[in-house]
Amino acid sequence: MVCPLLASAPLAAQNSDNHNFDVSKQLDIFNSVYRDLDLYYVDTLNAEKNIRNALDYMLQQLDPYTEYYPQENTEDLKLLSTGKYSGIGSSIQFQEASGRCVIGLPYENSPAATSGLLPGDILLSIDGKDLGTCHEKDADKIQDYSESVSNKLRGESGTTIVVKVKRPVLDKVMTFQITRQKVSVPSVSLATLVADSIGFISLSKFIEGSANEIRRALTELKQQGARSLILDLRDNPGGVMDEAVSTVNLFIQRGREVLRTRGKVKEANHVYKTTLDAQDPDIPLIVLTNFGTASAAEITSGALQDYDRAIILGERTYGKGLVQQSREMPYNGALKMTWAKYYIPSGRCIQAYDFKDGMPVHKPDSLAKEFFTAAGRIVRDGGGITPDIVVKADSLPRIIYYLTQSEQLFDYCVEYRIKHASIGEPEKFHLTNEEYEEFCKYMQEKGFTYDRQSLHYLEVLKKVARYEGYEQDAKAELEALEKKLTHDVVTDLHRWENLVRQAVEAAIVANYYYNAGSERYALQYDKQLKEAIRMLQNKKEMHKRLTGEPEA
Repeated sequence: MVCPLLASAPLAAQNSDNHNFDVSKQLDIFNSVYRDLDLYYVDTLNAEKNIRNALDYMLQQLDPYTEYYPQENTEDLKLLSTGKYSGIGSSIQFQEASGRCVIGLPYENSPAATSGLLPGDILLSIDGKDLGTCHEKDADKIQDYSESVSNKLRGESGTTIVVKVKRPVLDKVMTFQITRQKVSVPSVSLATLVADSIGFISLSKFIEGSANEIRRALTELKQQGARSLILDLRDNPGGVMDEAVSTVNLFIQRGREVLRTRGKVKEANHVYKTTLDAQDPDIPLIVLTNFGTASAAEITSGALQDYDRAIILGERTYGKGLVQQSREMPYNGALKMTWAKYYIPSGRCIQAYDFKDGMPVHKPDSLAKEFFTAAGRIVRDGGGITPDIVVKADSLPRIIYYLTQSEQLFDYCVEYRIKHASIGEPEKFHLTNEEYEEFCKYMQEKGFTYDRQSLHYLEVLKKVARYEGYEQDAKAELEALEKKLTHDVVTDLHRWENLVRQAVEAAIVANYYYNAGSERYALQYDKQLKEAIRMLQNKKEMHKRLTGEPEA
């Protein structure tokens, strides 16, 4: 009986020794290969670029969330967790036409906004130093140029910079003196009443202070008459795990387990519980989710589902059941590393079981393991949180995706903002028919195009027909089909006019009322929100969904 136990110790030690030797061996090989390449390769190697590429490739093989941040990018990592940085408070984006960066959308009440900078302003110089141009097609070089401009705009709070820009349409060079400030990007992007006595809070991410933002927003909404709540976690990528625990604690009493983590090392194993009295343990609650709901947002929605505290409505979530830790690296770099999995109160891990082309793969319910909520409702693992009520968002035609990402739409909104000093309230703003026709003409003249998948697959069909010898026989039919599938941009903009109008109007509203205004505009077309409102107005159905039993 003793022998197997005694034999196991040397075996474990041997395995550990073998592993350590293999690590040392492979690092020695890598070092030797690079040393000889550096000495003898025909061209001079760029050590920073080549080794960084090797490092990034290695990390990509692990999971999508483990990343290395060199010294110059550690502020980006800090921004992910805190939502704070020192600068002018505006995004920038590269403009291909000018080869320069332009002001994107300033944050509300930021130094950029209060100074008078507008979206589309072309950045020419900072403190008298020309920023230069970038007319390269290489994405890496464009990114390097953009990061260089961004770093020059950032700086210590209280320092002043002089920014020279060229304002489009007016073709006017303007100079702004801007004092950098600590910019705090709020995580609550919108808090409003969406119906009689129904409050709505949209949370864009989980950063330090998110739970307190929700707490304050809920208090204000209740003062305005809210008696039930919709918490929107759609497209929330997560963030700080402790903030998810604190958010659950707003609705769940103290002493309840929210999650536990398990990893390779002892320090990674921990149980997280609510520690405070709940702010509102009884308010009727619906949480909206979709495929973009991930990580800390899944902890929040999953824990509230496991305790039968909220109805989850919308679409299945992403499936990120992993925990990251930031570790300091030499030369002031940082490694954001996955070091544990997490399990929500029912005991399930919501991590997707595989990744394909960088996207999570979910198990079908028939293959997933069953778990139970506090009330005995069945929930499953297999990747993500499955809503209690599935409401699919309307699928959008391909043109909408390309439109919203296009430089042409951005430029159109810039010109509209310059030509119109003000617009009506977000919910009431609409383009006139004449304005929409002008927009269509503008997009055509500016060369807006998009990838039509139907034509792509037609070309594939032609190649297959040619290979199999049917091309000539089917020539007339293929030509007729191609003619039917080929439309100019204006035709397609009219074909999808209602959806295109919504995308354009939302983008224009953002230029006047920032992201909160754009969200307010979009709510009127939100069918998931409408279903949540309908559900909250039906107490019997709410009770039945949460308990599985009819109301007593």
